[in-house]
Amino acid sequence: MRAKEVREKSTEDLVVKCKELKEELFNLKFQLSLGQLTNTAKIREVRREIARINTILCER
Repeated sequence: MRAKEVREKSTEDLVVKCKELKEELFNLKFQLSLGQLTNTAKIREVRREIARINTILCER
C-alpha cells in the first residue's frame, strides 16, 4: 500500500489496519522463531507498512 492510498483512507480504517498488521507481524515473528517462515522479507514489508500508517496518523 502506497502513502497516497493510505492518505485516502479514513482515520478509523487506518487504526484497524494498523492493528491487523501488528497481529500479522506477531505471527510472522512467531513463525520465524519456529523455523516455519520461508519469506523473511515479509517481516520487513509489514514493519514498513505499520510505520507508513503511523506517520500518516501523526500528520493528521
